[in-house]
Amino acid sequence: MTTIQFNNSLLGLQNKLHYFALSLTSNDNDAHDLLQETILKALTYRSQFVNNTNLKAWVFTIMKNTFINNYRRVQKNRKTFDGTDTAIFIANKKNYESETPETIHSVMELNNTIEKLDEDFRIPFRMHTEGFKYKEIAEKLDLPIGTVKSRIFFTRKKLQEMLKE
Repeated sequence: MTTIQFNNSLLGLQNKLHYFALSLTSNDNDAHDLLQETILKALTYRSQFVNNTNLKAWVFTIMKNTFINNYRRVQKNRKTFDGTDTAIFIANKKNYESETPETIHSVMELNNTIEKLDEDFRIPFRMHTEGFKYKEIAEKLDLPIGTVKSRIFFTRKKLQEMLKE
């Protein structure tokens, strides 16, 4: 298939691709963007198209995969923080229904058990449970990263043994 034939066939599929994009996005503007991105990818990767195969299926697959990749990217970057003054309360909203006396007692018992640990193990473990990365903990405590990882690992093991009792 020559370049001109390829381009003409691709333009002939434009309406069908637009309807397919609408079915995926449910939004005309997003469908138009998806259509443009699909056509651009089809033109860019034209050399990968095998002659005497189904061009329509090839382009529809490009569109479907582009939509899925864009959707995953958006979901990955989605944040619960909306920038308003009340956003901090929304992001930190607790589920008070799950706070039964048993869970409160369990949390207190776990915290008391953690406090009994040696400081060399307790501090890296607390930092890790607060969301610090291993590298950040290592830098703040001026320790090798392997030491931080092993201390957190051994702290988990110690806590499991202490809580069995």
